[in-house]
Amino acid sequence: MSELRNIHVVGGGLAGSEAAWQIARRGIPVILHEMRPVRGTDAHMTDGLAELVCSNSFRSDDAEQNAVGLLHEELRRCGSLILSAGDACKVPAGGALAVDREQFSNHVTSALEKDPLITIDRGEITGLPPEDWQSVIIATGPLTSPALATAISDLTGEESLAFFDAIAPIVYKDTIDFDKAWFQSRYDKGDGSDYINCALNKSEYDAFLEALLSADKVAFHEWETSTPYFEGCLPVEVMASRGRETLRYGPMKPVGLTNPNNPEKPHAVVQLRQDNALGTLYNIVGFQTKMRHGEQTSVLRMIPGLENAEFARLGGLHRNTFLNSPKVLDNQLRLTACPRLRFAGQITGVEGYVESAAMGLIAGRFAVAEGLGETMIAPPATTALGALLSHITGGADAKTFQPMNVNFGLFPPPPAPPSTNGKHRKLRGKDRKLAYTARANADLGLWLSDVDAPAA
Repeated sequence: MSELRNIHVVGGGLAGSEAAWQIARRGIPVILHEMRPVRGTDAHMTDGLAELVCSNSFRSDDAEQNAVGLLHEELRRCGSLILSAGDACKVPAGGALAVDREQFSNHVTSALEKDPLITIDRGEITGLPPEDWQSVIIATGPLTSPALATAISDLTGEESLAFFDAIAPIVYKDTIDFDKAWFQSRYDKGDGSDYINCALNKSEYDAFLEALLSADKVAFHEWETSTPYFEGCLPVEVMASRGRETLRYGPMKPVGLTNPNNPEKPHAVVQLRQDNALGTLYNIVGFQTKMRHGEQTSVLRMIPGLENAEFARLGGLHRNTFLNSPKVLDNQLRLTACPRLRFAGQITGVEGYVESAAMGLIAGRFAVAEGLGETMIAPPATTALGALLSHITGGADAKTFQPMNVNFGLFPPPPAPPSTNGKHRKLRGKDRKLAYTARANADLGLWLSDVDAPAA
């Protein structure tokens, strides 16, 4: 076995934390560089590692019929720190995996600080990493410091793509009026009462919509005006501007809910999801916003049940950056212009907490194998891990590349089973999803038996 010096990981978010953990698990020393609190960002509130700055939800935990839930399960099977922390710090959220964000960050930070092979260095990397750092994983996320972003852009010859991401407000539970609001999960999923619901009739919805559309919004800088939003995390007012019914078919859809306080069928419903283990904080689901803070309180208090709401955090807006990965990264997540640099997390163009952690896990394992003079086989494209990796390293069109959550559309279609007459029948609905996940589970097992097999 060849000698491997320290691997450097730049960025202490979900991807960087996961990468460092995976490297240390394989007996290799790692230095994890995190610029907070020496330099802050527009979105982070603490100096904790793996801080969740947007939602506290890892989304669906259904490993049989949902691509995100499948990715959860794959990460668990790969020994993911992020998923083990998520499971340890979960709060009620129906069929989703949501966490107490403070406990979650503390759990990850503690695990990394206690590991004898991991050194945490607090300070900003102001430019490209030094030449004598032979193996580097850059996992600086969507809020990469300007100096490093400029250096990467200069090195690749490609302008970094960018989009805006917005943060949802968080409400103190004890300021919600439960004479109007009620607990219920849509279609009574999970425990059946994992969400707080606030119903609006048509006149209330119309008035709320008008206030939302006319509210004072955060102004863009001139250089930001052409930056697109990520479609999976649109500000609520941007959704509202696309049509009067858009919100009623999105975060304010009333289906699957019954209001015990009023027999009248709701015209629209705002849902709030538990944000901490104590159950004292709830975030407004799907209400990412770019309204100015003064406007947010007055507009959101128009929602029945939130008239006297107090906010632990108001919504916000920040600019995210990401690479044109299909053009500048190879299939091992290395920068083609400088192969000693690997990238992981949201900066690669995956979107979402678990997707970012997944790329950190893969990048960490790639880096260890290369440092030991080996070549790690990438996870099969039939798995959630492999589908994401394949998408950002060549499966996507570089000309139209945009951030992407994991979904079954990234997987090769499952083979259709033969019917009784010998002809193939087309898989649909639940059967198709089960075929994706069954194949992924089997293929991941074969991959793990290979990459995790002890050296001869």
